[in-house]
Amino acid sequence: MPQHRPLTPAAPWVEVVATDEDWDAADPQLLRTFYAQLVWIRAFEQYVLDLAGAGLIHGPAHSSIGQEGGAVGSVLALTSEDSVNGSHRGHHQFLAKALHHVEPKGMDPLAPPSDDVRDVLLRTLAEIAGLDRGWSHGRGGSMHLQWKEAGAMGTNAIVGGGVPQAAGFAFAHQRSGTDAVSVTYFGDGAVNIGSTLETMNLAGAWALPVCFFIENNRYAVSTSVEEATAEPRLSARGMGFNLASWKVDGQDPLAVHLAMTEAVEHMRAGRGSTVVEVDTYRFFHQNGGFAGSAFGYRDKEEEKAWRLRDPLTITSAHLERLGLLGDGEADRALTQAKAVMEEIGDVLLEPVPDGKPGQRRIRAAEWPDPAWVDVGVRGDLSEMDDARVVAAEGHAVPVHDMKLVESIAAVLGRRMETDPGVIVMGEDVHRLNGGTNGATRGLSERFPDRVLGTPISENAFTGLACGVALDGRFTPVVEFMYADFMWVAADQLFNQVARARHMYGGDGAVPLVLRSKVAMGTGYGSQHSMDPAGIFATSAGWRIVAPSTPYDYVGLMNAALRCQDPVVVLEHVDLYNAVGPGPVDDLDFCLPVGKAAIRREGKDATILTYLGMVPFVLEAVEEFGQVDAEVIDLRWLDRASIDWDTIEASITKTNQVLIAEQGAVGTSYGGWLADEIHRRFFDLLDAPVRRVTGAEASPSISKVLERAAIAQKDEVIAELTEIARY
Repeated sequence: MPQHRPLTPAAPWVEVVATDEDWDAADPQLLRTFYAQLVWIRAFEQYVLDLAGAGLIHGPAHSSIGQEGGAVGSVLALTSEDSVNGSHRGHHQFLAKALHHVEPKGMDPLAPPSDDVRDVLLRTLAEIAGLDRGWSHGRGGSMHLQWKEAGAMGTNAIVGGGVPQAAGFAFAHQRSGTDAVSVTYFGDGAVNIGSTLETMNLAGAWALPVCFFIENNRYAVSTSVEEATAEPRLSARGMGFNLASWKVDGQDPLAVHLAMTEAVEHMRAGRGSTVVEVDTYRFFHQNGGFAGSAFGYRDKEEEKAWRLRDPLTITSAHLERLGLLGDGEADRALTQAKAVMEEIGDVLLEPVPDGKPGQRRIRAAEWPDPAWVDVGVRGDLSEMDDARVVAAEGHAVPVHDMKLVESIAAVLGRRMETDPGVIVMGEDVHRLNGGTNGATRGLSERFPDRVLGTPISENAFTGLACGVALDGRFTPVVEFMYADFMWVAADQLFNQVARARHMYGGDGAVPLVLRSKVAMGTGYGSQHSMDPAGIFATSAGWRIVAPSTPYDYVGLMNAALRCQDPVVVLEHVDLYNAVGPGPVDDLDFCLPVGKAAIRREGKDATILTYLGMVPFVLEAVEEFGQVDAEVIDLRWLDRASIDWDTIEASITKTNQVLIAEQGAVGTSYGGWLADEIHRRFFDLLDAPVRRVTGAEASPSISKVLERAAIAQKDEVIAELTEIARY
């Protein structure tokens, strides 16, 4: 018979219960601050629901009424230097952090609010209503609340979407040598999502000071936690990743505070990540002011039982027992807060002329200017003003023949020498003599603590890098082993990284560089061969560069690392070992943003191409010989950085355009580019824009089928033959 040996988790897992003795021993000022924060957050949330009921909130109103105890109890264990982020239901966490920032010594529930408190409430209400005076000028609304000065790094509408970024904030705190910590708030729905679990693993492996704060309110919309998982004690997730974990009554702010204080001490002492689960309850439905029982997934008895455990009721009862609130003072505090919210609302609202009694509307002056709609999608590139930018054409520094892959490690190494904030991360980048292709060769030996091999978890480490970029103290360089893996990290790349600057008001930088390898022609098949340029070009916020020579790689990577927008740097396997001109010893120049290179001058047709297709196009033009084509290497591919001046000058000469790329026609980069050229330069064209692309299908493993699926020299010659016929 086999032996069965019981196993025990390596991490502690405890439940914390606050007794009357704990309440008796607590600092009276802390307890009064508990109640003050609870009151202000409750009055605020109820006012938001009132406005939503009157049709004055455009979009959802995810109320946190009933859940305030967890937010207040946890935030009061933090400082302004600590970072928090949250989910779509994050008003209470945001307000708790903001109020604690402006009133760090505590609040009195009976005192009139300070001007700073009024400002927090006004700006938060304005943001939720989509108004210009809001934190992000109304762009973020209810689900995207950010005030970085207070350490409130942004709530998030994607369930689990903000969790990896919180690991990035913790990474930045740790790397900066501070004892600050990061807290990410999410619910029972997000606890089962891959990004959350990936991040728990990564944070645990790197011992990051991040707390995974689970608000177990028992329902993800209408699906109960018991339906969603076989282990409804959600803090048990911490055991799988060796994270110290606490479970606590979320309706009791002191119990939460005691557990959170222990968790924060654990993290500040450098002992790694933590999990805190609070059992709580949202009194209303997922969205709006109706109870869940109105939709049939909860019963009224359950709701009544939880209502009796309202955190305001629990807290006020203890304060009255301790003589910290007199008879009727708890109600007086709430009445005062409601009255102040009405006053604040009057700043934003006005009566509807000739409307019904009490009918109101948003004051016209409060709305953002519609002309501002696209401002802040990306930065203004003022960070390039003091850069050493060389001419776009030719070689501004001495060059010699070298492999492109050698230029990658060379320029990254140089930037890491001169900028201690550059961090390189990705799968196997620290091993195998420079990763799977040698692109980071020698860097881990020179910078062992800044070249970080990650677990296989693109969503987690991309989101972590996003958090690092939003923090602003470091510049992450992320490597994707293959471009196809962008789909695994699509939420972080397109919902988070690409949209963060614009979504949070247009002012915050997102300095992140993603290196993404294109591997067509290598026999790696359908899931390791895509050209992602067409996909990234549809995602406003990303800048895209495509170097085709070692010299270009150095100049473009330097520009990318200086840029305060996220930049994807595409690399083609065909070019890694191709020999071309590269700088002899000058690795500090930048090529200008938005400038293409004319690789061959001509008068009959303009060929626009990039990356690994450039040499195939040049070979095709020379071999065919019947069309004097001008070949333009685009270099910068995103909509904001296309070199329209060079393209227009060329089309003015040739009156014909051919766009040549290798990738599949369905995700083609050239599709949108051809459309834009037709719109911009229709009068200059003698014929519709022609295109060379790969096939509809992704490349297969078979050498013959793979070649049939991608474009190279022969496909360009075929199109040149058609041009020559006319």
